[in-house]
Amino acid sequence: MHIEYLKAFYEVASARSISKVANISHISQPALSQQIQRLEDCMGFKLLERSNKGVELTEAGRVVEKYAKHMVKAYDSMIEDLSNKRRNNNIIRVDASPIIATYALPCTIYKVKEQLPNYNFALTSNFPDIVEQNIINDICQIGFTSSKPSDDSLAYSKVAVDRLIPVAAHDMSINNDITLMSLLKYPLILLIDKFMERMLLSNYLSSAGYSLETCNILFNLDSTESVKSTIIKGYGISFLPYISVKKELYTKQLKEIQVGDFNLEFDIYIIYKKDKDMCSDNRELINCMKKLGEKSFC
Repeated sequence: MHIEYLKAFYEVASARSISKVANISHISQPALSQQIQRLEDCMGFKLLERSNKGVELTEAGRVVEKYAKHMVKAYDSMIEDLSNKRRNNNIIRVDASPIIATYALPCTIYKVKEQLPNYNFALTSNFPDIVEQNIINDICQIGFTSSKPSDDSLAYSKVAVDRLIPVAAHDMSINNDITLMSLLKYPLILLIDKFMERMLLSNYLSSAGYSLETCNILFNLDSTESVKSTIIKGYGISFLPYISVKKELYTKQLKEIQVGDFNLEFDIYIIYKKDKDMCSDNRELINCMKKLGEKSFC
């Protein structure tokens, strides 16, 4: 099987369009269709159903897409590593959950770079389950999430503690001694449920006798920045990690709502392959990141 056929299929499966991928890749549609046909011949299954609206994955196509994503990323990482070897570069790929990648790690990487100047870094964001798979499949070397890994082949160390806090627009009128029950009656603007922070909130409320799903949820958004923008407008309140809002708290765009019966702290972990699978360069880097810990976060 030619890896280029797999890449072509994955791009078409993601875009749900042969014509779009052909235009982006500067390849003719017949040539692209031929690559996918050859992959189908190799697999022995029809992978795509073509229509006037684009393409849809068959059941076999969905299976191939799931594995193709990791195979294509691993292949691209291999090519990049070989290219870096030629240039004598040492690139470390760090994958982290979105909030940690956005608000904590850029400063950490800067400080690590000061101590270990021979390293170069590529930082990406994914949800925790993808971070784990990327480490297992050698797409990245190090991960950061707010949950312990579920795979036994991975090691982890606690590097920081953050807290989920209720926040509102700075000029929004809310009593300082409000109870959690009263607070949950306000319109809530939350992160979508793929975020670990959403799950932490849901579990905390459940243990306190509340159901998040019965709260007054105005809508769910897929980025912290969009949640903050909406809250600053005064459209509702939210629960967000402190590291993601400390700038807005300082500039008085947002305020932390003081709730006597709410306290949700959570740990942040660095995740990596166990020692037997780790090269000395990665070990040096991980030890440096663990030593710097929370004080290096932005």
